[in-house]
Amino acid sequence: MANQRREITMSPEEVAAFLAERHTATMCTLNRDGSIHAVAMWYGFLDGRLALHTKARSQKARNLARDPRVTVLVEAGERYEELRGVELVGTAVPVGDIRELFAVGASVFDRYVAPYTEAAREAVETTLRKRVAFVLDVERTVSWDHRKLGAV
Repeated sequence: MANQRREITMSPEEVAAFLAERHTATMCTLNRDGSIHAVAMWYGFLDGRLALHTKARSQKARNLARDPRVTVLVEAGERYEELRGVELVGTAVPVGDIRELFAVGASVFDRYVAPYTEAAREAVETTLRKRVAFVLDVERTVSWDHRKLGAV
């Protein structure tokens, strides 16, 4: 299995290309009692780093304020031979600057709603009211692409 693991690992370029595709991520934070809080999230990018925004009073935001450790899983595929994914383990760093918060919001909008133009500025600003954003400081990346195995 160790050789197979090496065979299916994505290169850094493949990881970047996969994350640039439009997927829903699963973000995992730690609740106060130590249990895992896992939620589906759309994500964007800020200065090349994966970024997310959420309501300031959400459970995930409260969890990250208390303990910034986070794992984000992005995956695709329906059948075994199609499975691809990237797990990012690290720390969620709060975005404090309003311009950076807006950039995260515009990136998410552009990826999941419609191409961002200045005509969408008001919609993005409205979406960001009472929201906070985080960028991932990735400490470990795990990836797999079962398509590299050929027919199984």
